[in-house]
Amino acid sequence: MPEQGRESGTNPIRIQQRSLHRAGLTSASDTGMDRFARLVSRMLHVPVAFVSLVEEDRQLLPGLIGLPEPWAGRRTLPLSHSLCRQVVASGRPLIVSDTRADERFATHPAEADLGAVAYAGMPLTDADGLVLGSLCAIDHEPRPWGTDELSDLEDLAAACSAELCLRILSAQSRSAQQVLETARAAAEHARRDAQRLEHEAQAGLDHAELLLTASEELARTSGLEDVRRRLKDLFGGVGKPSYVGLLVAGKGGLRWVPDPDGARTVERELLALPADAAFLPSTQALRQRRPVFVADRSATVADYGTQAADLFDRMGSTTMLCLPLWGSRALLGVLAICWDKRHQVGVTERATLTAASGYIAQAVERALYLDERISVARELQAAMLTDLPLTDHVEISARYQPAADDHMIGGDWYDAHHLPRASASAGETPGLVVTVGDITGHDMHAATIMGQVRSMLRQATLDHPPYSPATALTALDAACSVLPMETSGTLVHARLEPVDGSLDWTLTWSNAGHPPPLLRTPDGRVTQLLEHDILLHRSLGPFTRTEHRRALPPGSTLLLYTDGLVERRGHDMDVAVAQLIALLARHGHRPLDELLRRISDRLADPTPEDDIVLLAVRTPASDRPQRR
Repeated sequence: MPEQGRESGTNPIRIQQRSLHRAGLTSASDTGMDRFARLVSRMLHVPVAFVSLVEEDRQLLPGLIGLPEPWAGRRTLPLSHSLCRQVVASGRPLIVSDTRADERFATHPAEADLGAVAYAGMPLTDADGLVLGSLCAIDHEPRPWGTDELSDLEDLAAACSAELCLRILSAQSRSAQQVLETARAAAEHARRDAQRLEHEAQAGLDHAELLLTASEELARTSGLEDVRRRLKDLFGGVGKPSYVGLLVAGKGGLRWVPDPDGARTVERELLALPADAAFLPSTQALRQRRPVFVADRSATVADYGTQAADLFDRMGSTTMLCLPLWGSRALLGVLAICWDKRHQVGVTERATLTAASGYIAQAVERALYLDERISVARELQAAMLTDLPLTDHVEISARYQPAADDHMIGGDWYDAHHLPRASASAGETPGLVVTVGDITGHDMHAATIMGQVRSMLRQATLDHPPYSPATALTALDAACSVLPMETSGTLVHARLEPVDGSLDWTLTWSNAGHPPPLLRTPDGRVTQLLEHDILLHRSLGPFTRTEHRRALPPGSTLLLYTDGLVERRGHDMDVAVAQLIALLARHGHRPLDELLRRISDRLADPTPEDDIVLLAVRTPASDRPQRR
């Protein structure tokens, strides 16, 4: 085992297990790791490939392709079947052309049970160089591993190691856990204090339970709607209020956060409350920045008038306590606690409710921050989805379907734009550039990187006449290897241009590890454009990209898509791709908007785990006059 990353006086096995835990990978399928396994299989032309992470008593396979059952379903292997642990133990690649002829492995169970005759494995390491597992390729027949094949496997292992490092660094920060522990300690302290008060023993337990529940439940909330939903059951043991309302401060006053599962009409009738509305205790608490208590209906009439009393009657409320919700920098809103009968709020109960409001304020502040980030990321992502260019020469259509989870802000994108005309002739048909890509990740960072990559690729394309896709991608690789951008993903970048003197067009494309585009000719035949290079990843450094060319007969249809369309947990991706090809062959003659809708309705999950992008381009048919 390598010595790098070893803490003084700490078992290196424990350090390794800690890194594996922080990476968040288990025996469940992982989309990113499965992608690396597929790339190994595709580039080295092997039937079996997997990402292996070695624990103390077993081998995890979060990414795999081609492994037989029962191992494929379990996604684990016993160490007795693991060649990968040799890589972990030595910290060096393990290359075996024929395990049956190698005395070290001649009787190894991996050959008998897994068919591992030829094996090539490269170490996967964390940021400190500690070997966590291996990226391996397996063949069922003896084979000499070529230098280029091993170089490609080493490059993919470097990219996979970089992905593992990013996951480890993105693990939940220690400060969040410290906040939770502090909250638990405060709740337990409140519990002990309550137990000392014999005459308030049961009430004290209820107060401590409220704080403990608030610290645990509210620490796991995501958005404002989630915070509001949890408030309903939070205060059941303390005074048993009949209603708890949440109002958030905004421009000019307060707005209710309606109960998503309730039917209180008052919350929706008075959705916004101006800060100068003097007839309400909640707005008074906002203006004066202090708790406001209203004992009963007579106090409501005396202090706020009959309008407020009538409103409380409709709410079924007699006593109300309004508590300001203080964030780390500003007043966030007001918590309104109501009782349907007259209720005396004692010193201990008020202190407990005030402490609970502190946890609620933390949850509201976090929710507002997350909601704002999600909104900004969605807007950024939508802004990056190009308005398709208007053209009389080719048909073009795109479809974008976001992931069902609102917090999964994806990096899937498409782009399309005209190229400058080759001459000043106003009637000349311009070329067209189309791109579909998928930046790794599901957060605002991924959406930001997607926007930067899109802009950089446009600039690289237009700066390198005659607008070679491979040249543009090579320039993008070079820029990403220098700039401080955590760039990782796949894309297809293509140029379509008319052939002078005919209705034919030419397609030139370069593929950076993306699912192969599909080309349908007018006779209904569909071809996968399988030629590709390695994925886009800054750790791989500058890479000279290749490009490929196909003639497009009149009426040809090109379809680009992201893997969210054909990858679904528990489903065979090859089957999904075959279904996609069949749909394109059968319906490829239809208008492009209808074609993409049919494909999405038939193949896309109604609640997709990943974003989905579809983009289609069709060249003019032979029976349609083309403007020149």
